Amino acid sequence: MSEVLITAIFAACLLGGVYIYAYWATTSGSLEDENQNFIPDSWEKNFKWLFTGKTVIMLILGLIIGYLIGAST
Repeated sequence: MSEVLITAIFAACLLGGVYIYAYWATTSGSLEDENQNFIPDSWEKNFKWLFTGKTVIMLILGLIIGYLIGAST
């Protein structure tokens, strides 16, 4: 059970890092973002699903992490 918890925490941190980097890269001007949605245009073609579903993805990961922490005690 702890391996699944560690994997879920790692996935949440990894996705959070991707979202933060996308925000930072577009606001600093490193990557182009024509429509001002904080998703770099070069990423929108292939990974739009990752950014449109980020709320649901992070919610599910949070629920999994919360459940696993609650079940381990």
